Amino acid sequence: MTREVLIPSRVAPSALRGASSGLAVRTATGESMGTTWKLRYQLPRDGDPGTIRLLVENALALVVGQMSHWDENSELSRFNRAAAGSWHELSPEFFEVLDRAVAIARDSGGACDPTLGRLVDLHGFGPVEADSLPHPADLDEARSRSGWTRLRLDLDHALQPGGCQLDLSSIAKGYAVDLASRALLAFGLRDFLFELGGELRSHGCKPDGQPWWASIDTPPDLPETVVALCDLSLATSGAAMRRRITGDGETNHLIDPATGSPTTHAVESVSVISADCIDADAWATALHVAGPDRGPALAESRGLAALFILRTPDGHHRIATSALQRMLD
Repeated sequence: MTREVLIPSRVAPSALRGASSGLAVRTATGESMGTTWKLRYQLPRDGDPGTIRLLVENALALVVGQMSHWDENSELSRFNRAAAGSWHELSPEFFEVLDRAVAIARDSGGACDPTLGRLVDLHGFGPVEADSLPHPADLDEARSRSGWTRLRLDLDHALQPGGCQLDLSSIAKGYAVDLASRALLAFGLRDFLFELGGELRSHGCKPDGQPWWASIDTPPDLPETVVALCDLSLATSGAAMRRRITGDGETNHLIDPATGSPTTHAVESVSVISADCIDADAWATALHVAGPDRGPALAESRGLAALFILRTPDGHHRIATSALQRMLD
């Protein structure tokens, strides 16, 4: 199998600060947000592994407590149940994520929409189970209550317009990676790679000066793609990551706001490399939903480093944006 290596055209000196440190690479693992997390890091000589684990667990627990649509007591669930026309003061982290989700919804032409919670439930990918594909009338009703343009944000408050069901699955995991990374950096950890359910963020390097390497999942008929994550984040969105088989057929978790139904186009996956994982996560979803024609054009217009994997009758085909192609040159 051939291999291609993506390397940033510019590597900040800070990315090499941990080279020749003589420190060992430690590993910590755990579970959160319905998936697993893994931290690889250079432990300072006066560092405490227990404290580092606690920093990660606290950051992830904060995101779950505020933004989980699976937890009926979360801040998000309380907002979803709120009366029409009511304003709600949101925790700083929750507001930060919702504000960013709305911005990316606007910039993507609505391809990534944080208000699709009811549609997600109807298709069986939320906390409300569904045994069959939804009835068209139910989809129409859910779509009428969805739409990011119905949201109103003001300072640290959000308006519940009535029946709006937030679902931040396409962005909260990336934010959780960022929040845990911020906590580690504030503690003084400078060289680490953190992964949560396939979303990654790195800082610094390995003790031998090598970058933290990450692989982008590619089918066997395409080159293996490896990324030097030098103070960068990586996220991938793919229809195969979550599927359901019902008596009516197969469906996936990526809901197209334009139709209210899962995507059916030829895009198999989209990977995005960005400074912050919140952006990589949300944009990977938006570009996947946008599809094989609009997606690459949208990524180019936003200057995103993105890799599209498409299914064709002759096998898989890839599209790399200009920003990502420069990492290969």
